[in-house]
Amino acid sequence: MSTEPHSSGQPTGRGPRHADVAFEERDIKPSTMYWYLLALGLATAGALLICIFVLRFTSNLAASSEAPPPPSRVAQSKDARMPPEPRLQGVPGHPNDPQKDLREKLQADTAANEKLEWIDKNAGIAQIPVKEAMKIIAQKGLPTATAPPAENKK
Repeated sequence: MSTEPHSSGQPTGRGPRHADVAFEERDIKPSTMYWYLLALGLATAGALLICIFVLRFTSNLAASSEAPPPPSRVAQSKDARMPPEPRLQGVPGHPNDPQKDLREKLQADTAANEKLEWIDKNAGIAQIPVKEAMKIIAQKGLPTATAPPAENKK
């Protein structure tokens, strides 16, 4: 593979010439593009000002026509910013912390799964930790259920 440039027979620094194709250097006028960009910028700024005016007008209109809450609603809650009961857990003003409740629930479940105690000592029923029960099942297997006796129909 050669690294030498191909020669097209055209003088360097000039584009290829063709009898049917012509290019006029004055076809593209930079001043026209600059005027277009200026008009686009002014139109964008004008649209922004119109949007700000509309926003302020509608905000003032909504604030002036907003009716105060009825007296029964004000008397219902001491803090008017709080939503009415029942409130979701975790929102400001709710007495319980959802993360703390979850931790306590997980601790209670773990303690119940690891508890070792007699349920009925006379019948020989005991509660053992889940891990121990899984080991016993893995060693001995699950008990099989006996099939009910077949009935003879006469």
